[in-house]
Amino acid sequence: MRTSMRTACGIAVGVVTHGLFFFTVYHLFRFLHADTVVAPPGALWIDLLLAAQFAVCHSALLHPAARRRLGRWIPRAFYGCFFCVATCITLLATFAGWRSAEPAIWRLTGWANVAVEAAFFASWAGLFYSLYLSGLGYQTGFTPWWHWLRGRELPNREFRPRSVYRLLRHPVYLSFMGLIWFNPVMTLDRLLLAVVWSGYIFAGSYLKDERLAFFLGTTYRDYQEQVPGYPFMPLGPLARHKRRAEPHIVAIPQPAPLPARKAA
Repeated sequence: MRTSMRTACGIAVGVVTHGLFFFTVYHLFRFLHADTVVAPPGALWIDLLLAAQFAVCHSALLHPAARRRLGRWIPRAFYGCFFCVATCITLLATFAGWRSAEPAIWRLTGWANVAVEAAFFASWAGLFYSLYLSGLGYQTGFTPWWHWLRGRELPNREFRPRSVYRLLRHPVYLSFMGLIWFNPVMTLDRLLLAVVWSGYIFAGSYLKDERLAFFLGTTYRDYQEQVPGYPFMPLGPLARHKRRAEPHIVAIPQPAPLPARKAA
């Protein structure tokens, strides 16, 4: 009886999580698309807190130390679902509490508007394609949950860069940056959102590099040496990783032992 109840609860967790995920993606599109949702006017500090809470929560829950501590109470098969739900809640809180602020920094019309709209939709395509390459099921928690449901052991994830991951390390973050900047109508509040989330994207990219290097070691450091984090970034932690030169140790020859004295 208890096992059946646990199984039913586990199935419910997976179904609700992914229903919430699709619900949040729909509202994320409406929130980021120009003039789709008109927020009531308000103070910019509210928007600042809302933008920051998503960034902090998203990065903190991925940190190895946080995963290790939360893993004491959350089974491995359900941590991805927990992360997905937490991300969705912070995003939905941002959408619900957001306030608009004039003036408009730019308001594009004509062919400029068409070009930016096209770039916005292209960013969505790039986002889902990049997530598909990196394992969308791991991002939403579906893959570990599905293995749990089928009673199978979750295999270790293989690190095999392919397609756009051979050109840059963070195509998901780059696509997400396109969603917040390719806006034909950039008001003051949306500019604040773009700036705060851009800072989160660069910080999150660095933290992801360090996290993967923590789990993969030399394999990921070699990948960092070959592929930049972002295109046209010659310097900094998100450029190609330059490994520190190992100190050159010179072996000092030991003096030859003196011959033993003969007894008198």
